[in-house]
Order: sequence, then structure tokens, then C-alpha cells
Amino acid sequence: MGHPAGESGPGTVPRVPRDGGFGRAPGCGAGPGRATGAAFFAIVAPMSSSPPDAVDLATVRRVLVTKLRHHGDVLLASPVFTALRRAAPHAEVDALVYRETAPMLAGHPAVTQLHTVDREWKRQGVVAQFRAERGLHAALRARRYDLLVHLTEHPRGATLARTLKPRYAVARERADASRWWARSFTHLYRQPLATPRHAVEANLDALRRLGVQPDADDRRLVLVPGAAADAKADALLAQHGLTRGAFVQCHPGSRWLFKCWPAASTAALLDRMAADGHTVVLTGAPDERERALVGEVLAAIAPATRSRVIDLAGALSLSELAALTARARAFIGVDSAPMHIAAAVGTPVVALFGPSGEHEWGPWRVRAEVVASASHPCRPCGIDGCGGGKVSECLSTLPVERVHAAFARMLGSAET
Repeated sequence: MGHPAGESGPGTVPRVPRDGGFGRAPGCGAGPGRATGAAFFAIVAPMSSSPPDAVDLATVRRVLVTKLRHHGDVLLASPVFTALRRAAPHAEVDALVYRETAPMLAGHPAVTQLHTVDREWKRQGVVAQFRAERGLHAALRARRYDLLVHLTEHPRGATLARTLKPRYAVARERADASRWWARSFTHLYRQPLATPRHAVEANLDALRRLGVQPDADDRRLVLVPGAAADAKADALLAQHGLTRGAFVQCHPGSRWLFKCWPAASTAALLDRMAADGHTVVLTGAPDERERALVGEVLAAIAPATRSRVIDLAGALSLSELAALTARARAFIGVDSAPMHIAAAVGTPVVALFGPSGEHEWGPWRVRAEVVASASHPCRPCGIDGCGGGKVSECLSTLPVERVHAAFARMLGSAET
């Protein structure tokens, strides 16, 4: 089942020393305290622009990229597929994601096959789960991958590296990992210890470790809603007398409610936007809690605002949501998958951030205004509300005036 710990199988490459890669120069032989001419030359000689164990992609026919995380995380991994397609146009690149996140990559032109893990398997009994897992593994094994790119710390990645036995396998280096994790991969990529790095770049670091340097175009988010979703969005706009660019989308919810702005604040913002003459389309997931949040917003808006607000919460699939967002003049929301969808389809964004960090998760390569508290030095804390109490004061205290001003600035910059 894979290569025994401490051994290299056929086709594996030397691992970088744990000193960071600056090992002893071949043939140098310098011991502690010695500085021979050869050792000095090794230090000052020009360094290669690629890692010494870079992968020759010309020998790679099939790649499996795994991203077993939430919707937004999967979308932020979409540039990895683009970069691989450019660097190895002859290779087929597959994806492995959770079933519910598959729409994030379903239309990506660089994805050959999309494999999924259904979290419901666990609830169907041991026998059913075993059969489903066995079927998935058989499908993956039949593809005979040469390279595995594992973009999370999920233990499934190490298992796949050992059972699928690709020639190369890369995953994130983990300080808390066991030798089993480290020995499962031929390459480990690193992340900054104390400075923030956007999730898109962090994903691309896996390829950099292999010797693939992404270019500017590789870094774009890719999301293709599809013809059916586009038709549904156009039909909904026609039903409500709207046209492309004639409305603002507001998505107040998130699967994590501690990342949400209070309903009363959202309602006050909608009142101001309606007074400015904007029509707002409210969207939200079919989740009960998000639907309740939208209900609170609708209950709190002024009567004069109601005619300018269209409620589509829970009425759209992910692909349909993306198609609708692509037709909006602007998007307003919190740190959530819909915010990343807006960035992917090129819709200007006003994003409210609280306990999560905008440097890692902010709107990517799109015109955007980020609104975050400057009076809470504890943010971003990554905690589910202050003290774990599910209410984030850095968000709940954000003034409506600041968000409205950010929205006005963004529209003004879009028109100049």
C-alpha cells in the first residue's frame, strides 16, 4: 500500500532536506566551522530559477487535483487548473471535490473529469459507504495519475498518494504532521509562518514547488454558470422587469452566521440604496438560518423600500446564482462563497469582513471595496464570534454610513 516509510518507490524524486533545501554542496565535504573554496562557491553561485527536484511535466499525462473544502475554497482553487493546462497542455487534469461543491468547477475548460465525494455516504451505513468509496477509488485508479496535487490538509490526500501511487505527489508541509504524512508525498510546499497570503496564491504555491511558475492570466478565477443557468437568470430578470446591470445584488448571509452583518443594519442600507434609486435583488441559500436572516431584513426595511427589493433567496442553484450575479451592477455581502462568485464573474464587490481576514479571503482581482473595523485590533481572529459567542462585534458595530459610502465610491469609480 504505497511506499514504506523512509523508502522511495520507482519514479520518486529526492526530497528537499528539512533545513529548507540549502543542503551541503555535492562533493563539498565541509564540516562545521570549515569554509572551503567549494563551499564558498556553492553559496555565491547563481541559483537556479527552479527547485532542484522540479517535475518534468512533459512526462506527466494525467493529474489529479484534490480540494476537499467548502464552495468558496474550491472556487479559489480554479486558477490551479488553468496554470496546469498552460504548463502541460498535453495533460488531462481531473478534480476531486465534495459533491455539493462540484458546480464551482463543472464548467472549467481545463478540467477533464470531475470526481466527487458525497458526505451523505457516511449516513447511508457502513456497507453503502464502503461500496461508494470502493467505486470512487476504482474510478481514480483507472485514470493512472502521474501527479497528485493535494490542496488541503485532509488525510485522504496522503491515502490517495499511497494507494494511487502517482509518480509525483505534492501537499502542504505541516509542522504538526506525522512522518506518515510527510513520507506520503514526493514534494511539500510551504506557507508563510507569520504573514497573510491570499488563498489563490497559497493554492498556486503547490505548483510553484513543482517548478511551475503561474503567469498573470493563470491567476484569474474561473466559473462558468452554463447555458441553462444563463437562461434561468434571463427569465427571472424578465419576470421582474429587470435588465443586465439595472440592479444591485445583496447577499447578507453566510453558512457561518458569526460572519454576517446584523439584519437591521442590512435593512438600513437597503433603505438608503432604495432612496438613491437602486433596485436590489436579495439572494440567499435555501438553508433555514439564511432564509430567516433574509426574512428579518425584509421585515425591517421601510415600506417605501419594499417595491425596490426583489426576494430570490433560496430560489437559485449555485450555477443560477452565478449567472444572476454576472448580470448585477454590483454585489454587496460578507465573506462568503457568493462574494467569491461575484469576483469570479467580474461583478464589482462591496465586502464586509469581521473575524476572517481580507488579505487571505478578500475579493480577488475585481473592483472592490472592503469594509472592516479599524477599532478592533483583535481582528481578524478566526473565532466564531467574540469569545466563541457567535456574535462578532467587529461586524455588528460596522456603521451603515461606512458601508453606504463604500458602495457610492465603488459605483463612482466604475463610472469614471
